[in-house]
Amino acid sequence: MDLETLKMAAKERQGLCDAIKRMIVDRLDLPIDPDWITDDQPLFGRGLELDSVDTLELMLGLEADFDLALTDDDRAAFGSVGTLAARILEERGSIVDAVVG
Repeated sequence: MDLETLKMAAKERQGLCDAIKRMIVDRLDLPIDPDWITDDQPLFGRGLELDSVDTLELMLGLEADFDLALTDDDRAAFGSVGTLAARILEERGSIVDAVVG
C-alpha cells in the first residue's frame, strides 16, 4: 500500500466522521459544536450520554444520510463515531477497507 493511498483513505474516513458528527448534533438537536465530539468518544454511557430514543433517531439519520440500515444486531456499530464510520465504509466497500483489511 503506497503513501498516497493511505492519505486518501485517511481523508475519506475523516470526512465521513465529520459528517456523522454533524448528523448526530443536528438530528438530536444537541447544544454542542460537532467538532467537540471525538472520533472515539463513546456515544452512550460516559460519552455523549445518549439513550435508546436517541438510538432510534440515529438509525433513521444513518439510513437517510448514509444509506445504512442498522438493526438491533448492529449495536456494536454505535460504540463511537469511529465505529459508525467503519460500518458505513464496510458497507460501501471503501478504499479504507482495502487499507485496514
